[in-house]
Amino acid sequence: MRIGFDNQQYHITQSEHIKNRISQFGDKLYLEFGGKLFDDYHASRVLPGFAPDSKLQMLMQLADQAEIVVAIRASDIEKNKVRYDLGITYDLDALRLIQSFRDRGLYVGSVVITQYTGQPAADTFKEKLERMGIRVYRHYPIDGYPNNISTIISDNGFGKNDYIETSRPLVIVTAPGPGSGKMATCLSQLYHENRRGIKAGYAKFETFPIWNLPLKHPVNLAYEAATADLNDVNMIDPFHLEAYGQTTVNYNRDVEIFPVLNAIFEGIYGESPYKSPTDMGVNMVGNCIIDDDVCREASLQEILRRYYHALNRLARGNGSEDEVYKIELLMKQARITEKDRKVAVAANEKAQANESPAAALELPDGQIVTGKTSDLLGPSAALLLNAVKALGNIPDEIHLIAPSAIEPIQKLKVNYFGNKNPRLHTDEVLIALSMCAATDANAQKALDQLSKLKGCQAHTSVMLSNVDIRTFQRLGVELTSEPVFEHNKIYQ
Repeated sequence: MRIGFDNQQYHITQSEHIKNRISQFGDKLYLEFGGKLFDDYHASRVLPGFAPDSKLQMLMQLADQAEIVVAIRASDIEKNKVRYDLGITYDLDALRLIQSFRDRGLYVGSVVITQYTGQPAADTFKEKLERMGIRVYRHYPIDGYPNNISTIISDNGFGKNDYIETSRPLVIVTAPGPGSGKMATCLSQLYHENRRGIKAGYAKFETFPIWNLPLKHPVNLAYEAATADLNDVNMIDPFHLEAYGQTTVNYNRDVEIFPVLNAIFEGIYGESPYKSPTDMGVNMVGNCIIDDDVCREASLQEILRRYYHALNRLARGNGSEDEVYKIELLMKQARITEKDRKVAVAANEKAQANESPAAALELPDGQIVTGKTSDLLGPSAALLLNAVKALGNIPDEIHLIAPSAIEPIQKLKVNYFGNKNPRLHTDEVLIALSMCAATDANAQKALDQLSKLKGCQAHTSVMLSNVDIRTFQRLGVELTSEPVFEHNKIYQ
């Protein structure tokens, strides 16, 4: 796997840049942290070499100066809003974030419940956190936000919010997901700090779009594909162009809100410290790309993956046609089609030749292996076995799992568990392989190859069960599927 991003350089460059921004304001910097602090797999996919926890590792270099405030919207608690990438609710993810930060030695100062209007579930969550020794604050809706500046910067606006007590010069405001009120939390704190005579500043750390890459660079197009359901659009920052004569990239929401932010800054400080949305950012990711071609190709594949994921959601009834249309437009801008995903072409050709579901995977050396449907195995399970055989140079005719070992498992599934499908899923075939490895050297050799699948591309000619999808995720395989159900049933 080729590397296009210098992770070590990023840790050093980014932390130094944030330190410089803290010194610019004197006493305290509120840093709105967009995206994911860890588990940032999108960034690691489009910037090969970027570790999923790169931002967290960078912050570790500022651990003695930083504290974290987690923002969560009251209505998200009330509605049990779910993070679909993790399958857990926002309130549970807030607890996960706090524990993860603590495990890494970072100080979590408090939680702020935003847009609070007396929601019972929010009160319950507050009590739960306080029993754990976590300080909780509440922020309230403001009439006319964000345009009614006179109300916002008054006792009836930010003034009625709880003042979040912080003790360190760098305050990182993060959240379980978008729309949690991170920016409003930062601005509210600036208002309160100013009233207390404390000089505090605001900055934003958003990895994408990358401000110093071209507007239509595949990395930035991949970000648009990732946020197609949010209607985010990358655009040239007109304020930066006017102020400095320099072309930079930002996204529509920050550009649209900047005049309002400027007015709020002027209302609090008397003048604004920034001339553009780009000025507010501290992102140094673009400076750490060491192979542009690698990042371009990785980003094009990400756009295609996002396209297939959108098609799958639409087929399952929880997606939208607008999201698909937007990604199709991005594909045209990037000049790519489904044929540019080699594993998709291979899987579909295999399925057509065998008239049954099939799968394909590209190994690190570029070799493509396939798997087909049989009486014993589904195509995904067969694909994994064929892939580890190829990686371990194990002859194809060797059975890693004897048919006689598979049949009792099928009997258990059908006769005792009541399953309709006797074929082994991916997790079942891997368990069977690990059992065979105890007595078979080839099976052990094959098992040892599983770690090499991380980062490999795969595609199936039909949509998979959640079990198979999770198995590929755990192996680190980048999976896509045709938006086709294997069986024509109302309930899948």
